[in-house]
Amino acid sequence: MSRVPGWLGRLGAGLTEMSERLDERRAEVEKEHGEAVEPAGPADSGPADAPAATATPVRRPKAPSGPRPDPAEAVPWGVRVAAEAGWRLLVLAGTVWVLMRVISAIQLVVFAFVIALLVTALLQPTVARLTRRGVPRGPATALTAISGFVVIGLMGWFVTWQVMENIDTLSNQIQSGIDDLRNWLLKSPFHVTDKQINQIAKNLREAIGANADQITSAGLEGVQVIVEALTGILLVFFSTLFLLYDGKRIWQWFLKLVPAAARPGVAGAGPRAWRTLTAYVRGTVLVALIDAIFIGIGIYFLDVPMAVPLAVFIFLFSFIPLVGAVASGALAVIVALVTQGVFTAVMTLVVVLAVQQIEGHVLQPFILGRAVRVHPLAVVLTVAAGGMVAGIGGAVVAVPLVAVTNTVVGYLRQYSQEVQQQHASAEPAEEEVAQDAEDPAHQG
Repeated sequence: MSRVPGWLGRLGAGLTEMSERLDERRAEVEKEHGEAVEPAGPADSGPADAPAATATPVRRPKAPSGPRPDPAEAVPWGVRVAAEAGWRLLVLAGTVWVLMRVISAIQLVVFAFVIALLVTALLQPTVARLTRRGVPRGPATALTAISGFVVIGLMGWFVTWQVMENIDTLSNQIQSGIDDLRNWLLKSPFHVTDKQINQIAKNLREAIGANADQITSAGLEGVQVIVEALTGILLVFFSTLFLLYDGKRIWQWFLKLVPAAARPGVAGAGPRAWRTLTAYVRGTVLVALIDAIFIGIGIYFLDVPMAVPLAVFIFLFSFIPLVGAVASGALAVIVALVTQGVFTAVMTLVVVLAVQQIEGHVLQPFILGRAVRVHPLAVVLTVAAGGMVAGIGGAVVAVPLVAVTNTVVGYLRQYSQEVQQQHASAEPAEEEVAQDAEDPAHQG
């Protein structure tokens, strides 16, 4: 029989010693927690000469050491912040959605009031000038408003009259231009054939014939549009009269609706917003007038038909930032192309681009100033969003709305910082007064 190696014996002795230590440690832990080993009962007793069986300790469930943590504390901090911001954003989105639904339901009234604000911002300096010269406010308001709307009406009548007077000549020139364009395409290096041109003309006629019902329904809807336009004009006129005559009292009444805590900030932001709106409207009118005059002179000397009506269109379209200038310039170029040829169209394009570059880099920064300056990207996105939401009217009022909002937010931020600084400077003074009141030397 082989002998057991020495290292195996030592390993067995070490395991035995480790087991004894673990038993001792278990017994100490059981004594600390008050756990008792249940003794064996009489029924479990064996023969007298049998050795006593070692009783197996029974562990009781360990009681919780303290109260359970708050479930909110178990959520990670980032998730809690995202959840808090998420439900607030949902509330804001719901509020904006409800507001947009209300505005869309009364769109005519909202646009009439906004346009009245723009017209009031344009005419209010004239009313102030007349009142300073001794004219009563009522007659000054009526005279200014009536004169302004008469000028706007005369502009519309002049454009319509010019178009009706020159429509026959323009039609003949357009037909001649189309024939010239057809001949140019046939002789051009693009290899366009007469058959392809006839096919395009046939497709256009078929498209017009297929959509005849839609064109007729659009014509019928035009009557409703005219009625709504007349209603909007009346609303704009009366709103402008009341805003010019009683604007301060209307503003004071509006301030009463604002909570008392926010009333000082809103009262300070209102006049600044009005100055921004006034500067924007007056500057835009001046820039549009300069554009119309110089582009109109350029296309007049290029013998483009209806130069004056086109200049009026350029003036009106200039109230739509970026998009209006492009659309009015493209209209002038197209009229020059179909009536006078490619060279005149190219020269018209040069005139339009030159005037618009001078306007964008010289006139607008100088006339509008830094108070109403908006980043070009913000202008593009704002005009696009306004056009998608409310068409041409939304594109017109989008940029002044952003300019006014920028002014109001900037002032409210500055006002909030000033209030916080005042509170911070007032707290040490109050502490010094309290310490002086508690000091026995001051009390004596």
